Amino acid sequence: MNIMIVGVGGQGTLLASRILGRVAIESGHDVKISEVHGMSQRGGSVVTYVKYGDKIYSPIIGEGEADIILAFEMLEAYRALPYLRKGGRLLMNTQKMDPMPVITGAAKYPENIEEKLAAKADLQAVDALTAARAAGNIRAVNVVLIGLLAKSTDVDKDVWTDVIKSTVPPKFLDVNLKAFELGYNMPE
Repeated sequence: MNIMIVGVGGQGTLLASRILGRVAIESGHDVKISEVHGMSQRGGSVVTYVKYGDKIYSPIIGEGEADIILAFEMLEAYRALPYLRKGGRLLMNTQKMDPMPVITGAAKYPENIEEKLAAKADLQAVDALTAARAAGNIRAVNVVLIGLLAKSTDVDKDVWTDVIKSTVPPKFLDVNLKAFELGYNMPE
């Protein structure tokens, strides 16, 4: 299974990749993870490749090889689309975060991204920010999206929640378990 996680620095993509990697290990798979940080501390792109299966030799996912792309932000989903294999799934948060060229006025945020993606991919677009707010903390967008991803895998839900319990600091556990449930139960 080849899963690409894309987002913007500060959105929690790295925690999401750690949870996914641990879930795959707990499920008996060989796992390789590669993190590619752009200007992540300044709101730049962050991409993580997570590959798991019987035996994985390289963590890198090339164009047209991702089974699933988990996108934390719409423009990042649009940028990652070439990596999605034919018949792959794109799970996307509908949140928009302006990159620096848009903030400075040098560029415009592309229009109609969701419609363009839906025309080219099996897209499930969700408002993970509102769900995270309902869970008690907007920073839980990442775990809302992990819940959405969990529903798209054949891994038992209890494995996901057990990994969250052992990965997330105790003071944030209740919020993250609520966020996971909200993501897991989003309609397709």
